[in-house]
Amino acid sequence: MKFNKLYIGSFLLLLVTCNTAMCQTKAFRGMLKTLLSHTVPEVNVAQARAQQDQNAYLLDARAWEEYEVSHLKNARYVGYDDFTLDRVADIPKDSAVVVYCSVGYRSEKVAEKLIAAGYTNVSNLYGGIFQWVNEKSPIVDQTNQPTQKVHAYNRAWGVWLKRGKKVY
Repeated sequence: MKFNKLYIGSFLLLLVTCNTAMCQTKAFRGMLKTLLSHTVPEVNVAQARAQQDQNAYLLDARAWEEYEVSHLKNARYVGYDDFTLDRVADIPKDSAVVVYCSVGYRSEKVAEKLIAAGYTNVSNLYGGIFQWVNEKSPIVDQTNQPTQKVHAYNRAWGVWLKRGKKVY
């Protein structure tokens, strides 16, 4: 992900001045408000879990290394840097699709591509797998076993992951 220096400076200022859980939550929402374009429908964790229970397609838009550490149960790796529509060609265009990444930026971009390709029921998991884990929702490893490990992308982004065991 590429960000300008002003954004990074604001992000670091929030971290330095904001230590309480409530403040971290507000800071996280504030960061997402400016980071995301909000060009696709967004779902919260509870809504995504309900869709997961109804067999929606869950698409992981992180790097393969992140997906290998853990992912949402039954999620399909589609990637971000190397995403192609070929990876979702078997998904009916009217199916419920929830795309996620670490916090929602990469998944929003993949969701935009899906919508442009004619998919009609696509949403972005607001806050990504970090919010999913922070709200105590389960994740699985490559063998489909429950895990606490979460790839935290890097140490700067890992500050937003409050639960689970961070892996870099």
